[in-house]
Formats: sequence, C-alpha cells, structure tokens
Amino acid sequence: MRTPALLLILASLASGPVLADACQVSTRSSSEAVPAVEVQTCYKLTGMPDDAIDWSCSNENKEMLNTEKRRVARCPDKETGQCSAPLTQESLANPKATSNDPDGARPTIPKDARVVTYYYDTRNQGQSRIDCEKAGGTWQLP
Repeated sequence: MRTPALLLILASLASGPVLADACQVSTRSSSEAVPAVEVQTCYKLTGMPDDAIDWSCSNENKEMLNTEKRRVARCPDKETGQCSAPLTQESLANPKATSNDPDGARPTIPKDARVVTYYYDTRNQGQSRIDCEKAGGTWQLP
C-alpha cells in the first residue's frame, strides 16, 4: 500500500525541472567597487511554450557580476516591484533585454509574449523602475 505513494513521490521529484515555470536569479558583485542593482529577482515568460523557460534559465557569469539561475515552479510572493515587458528573441536569452518597440518584429516569438520580472532584494528600486520603463515595460508595486 505504501509502494504506490512512494512511486508517486519519486516520480514528482524526478519530473521537478519539467514543471518549472519560472527562473529565480541571484546576482552578486565580484568586486566591492561594482555594486549590483538587483540582488534577488525571479522571472516568468507568458504567452510562450512551457519549455521556453528551460532555455532562458541557464547559469552564466558576466565579468564583474556573478549570476546564479535556477528553475522554480513559480516565483515567490512578497515582491517589492514587478516589471512586465514585451518578449523578444534577445530577451528570451537575456530577460533584462526587452524591446523599446513593442510592435516591432519578433520572429518565432508570439506577439503577446511577455517577460514578467519580480524584484525582491534590490539596492535601488527607483533605478529598477527606470530600467523597466526605458525598456518598454510597465512597472507595478505589489
């Protein structure tokens, strides 16, 4: 009687990454001289196939900033701000790169696709809002 329950638990653990719907991002500076603007963020893609986040959420290292990404089932609650911006080919690879022209051509990306970024621990929320809006996004407070 316990065997089916155990198999169900093991199957859900094995399929965890497949169920990932968001990407949690931790950024820290490699140098005291280069502070990070956002320290903890999480993003999800809307209007895209379920597996698009798998391609987008990969670990990378960018010069003076160390970025660690991991797939999660959903972004946590209690964000301090949220940015929703049009998704482009570039922003699929880099969620911070959004389009200034929401009506511009976006090959293989559905017209209504968006990247929604949740901000948690930011050093300068005002700058995060400015960056969001300059990139064609809409900023919201919780």
